[in-house]
Amino acid sequence: MTRPATRPAERTSSRTPSRGARTLLVRALPAAGPGHAARTHAWFTPWLLVAPALVFLLAFNLWPTANVVFLAFTNVRVLSGGELVGLENFERMLTDEQLATALVNSIVYMLVCVPFLLLVPLGLAVLVEKKLPGIAFFRTAFYTPVVASAVVVALIWGWLLDDRGVINAMALRLGFVTEAIPFLTDRWLVIFSAISLTIWKGLGYYMVIYLSALGGVPRELHEAAAVDGAGALRRFWSVTVPGVRNTMLLVSVMITVSALRVFAELYVLTDGTGGVGGADVSVVMLIQMYARGFSGNLGYASALSLLLFVVTLAPLLLIARINRGRG
Repeated sequence: MTRPATRPAERTSSRTPSRGARTLLVRALPAAGPGHAARTHAWFTPWLLVAPALVFLLAFNLWPTANVVFLAFTNVRVLSGGELVGLENFERMLTDEQLATALVNSIVYMLVCVPFLLLVPLGLAVLVEKKLPGIAFFRTAFYTPVVASAVVVALIWGWLLDDRGVINAMALRLGFVTEAIPFLTDRWLVIFSAISLTIWKGLGYYMVIYLSALGGVPRELHEAAAVDGAGALRRFWSVTVPGVRNTMLLVSVMITVSALRVFAELYVLTDGTGGVGGADVSVVMLIQMYARGFSGNLGYASALSLLLFVVTLAPLLLIARINRGRG
């Protein structure tokens, strides 16, 4: 029996979508045009906006950091170049007596500055927060040193503490001492003079940080503690301190980093000599690194910068661990 031939019309209708199917298919396809192009390139727009910041970060942070790490393993000098020397720069640190002095001075500087600048500004902030007569004047007086240049302030302190300065002149005239106090030539007097300068200049800055934190401590807690019979000191330790604990952690980190990176105060007070007769007895880590670098020994200076990073990182990790334990 012969199979009947399929009509062309039926073959065509079986392969060609109907009009309604074509309409649904067209609606399902994304429309081409300006809107489609915008969606296609939308992922690129955020990167385009942050590109200047990324270029700045790479050029002035990541690349110099990577370069310092590389130079730390070389004996590169400014004019003569150098070569890879492995751990030679780090081995040299073990026998560098001047580095040991700088390390001790930096640690002492940090250990004295941190408790003072952690607690005294908090007490000042509590007093300034009270609506006392004339408190606005004291708030301004505490903050004024913050806006002054560290170099200018150090120069003024140097004039005051000089052997023929105002403080020694008054002490001699009043008979408190029989000879000038060597504020700028004795190792520890220079260190503590610079510490006093750092504390005086930083009080207002950290006081303002604490003032903003005190605004977040609910007044109801103080009122409830007062109703329970707690005195001012008890309310301070039981209400104020816990309320600003996170801020105290932030301030302790800031003070630690700042104290270990001190430079201008000591450098200006000692005229860049580091203390007694230029013997570098009051030098700190950053001044040591600066001296090595500008004397041309870039390799050793880079190794010192890595050591300073480790010395700074160690107390920060300790602070974070203490905070995690209390949390």
